Amino acid sequence: MSFLEDFQASLEPLPNILQRKYALLRDLDKSLQGIQRQNEQRCLQEIEEFKEGVKSGNIAPGASLNKFSDDAQDEQKHAIRIADEKVALAVQAYDLVDAHIQQLDQYLKKFEEQRREKDAIAAAGSPGSNPDGNGKPGKEGGRGGRKKSRLAAAAQTAAANPPSMDLDLPVDPNEPTYCFCNQVSYGEMVACDNPDCKIEWFHYGCVGLKEQPKGKWYCSDCNGMQKRRKGK
Repeated sequence: MSFLEDFQASLEPLPNILQRKYALLRDLDKSLQGIQRQNEQRCLQEIEEFKEGVKSGNIAPGASLNKFSDDAQDEQKHAIRIADEKVALAVQAYDLVDAHIQQLDQYLKKFEEQRREKDAIAAAGSPGSNPDGNGKPGKEGGRGGRKKSRLAAAAQTAAANPPSMDLDLPVDPNEPTYCFCNQVSYGEMVACDNPDCKIEWFHYGCVGLKEQPKGKWYCSDCNGMQKRRKGK
């Protein structure tokens, strides 16, 4: 089971659990309101009885009402217990939701790690990641041995943009650049057959190619150099 399926399974009973807690909260709130109304009426009645006692002379005018009756105080204590129980239920509901949020954060972190691993694997086959460690698209064989197709592995990348198009996506500053345009690898690229070529790899559009060249191919710099050597 994937982490997403695991999270969905743990999330499925959450609405019913919260619904039961909220229903209990409503019941407690109704009970609390009823006890508060009853206690308020009792306290008002006891205050009125105290006033009547003063008027009738049964209670001296200078006397003070020290406390309400035991019944009134018991109702107040009961109301406090219900209020505490409401708070505890609310905290439980909050903690339950918060636990699922934290779990989701962990799953998202795992998902991001897996995505980065896949990107790293994909990047390992791109021109910017060469087993020879020279930072250029990979070669086959020994000295100057290029792929016969002369297609850069950049064709495997997702951003197959023409050379004249500015890339909106951020580019890794550590990624090597190629071609006369001094940009990163993308699309189809051709390799110069001169083993001493300083640039080595070129974008099709930058060198006027639309398809794979036949036979050996040299960039304009190396081609001009060879012509100068022949002219000496």
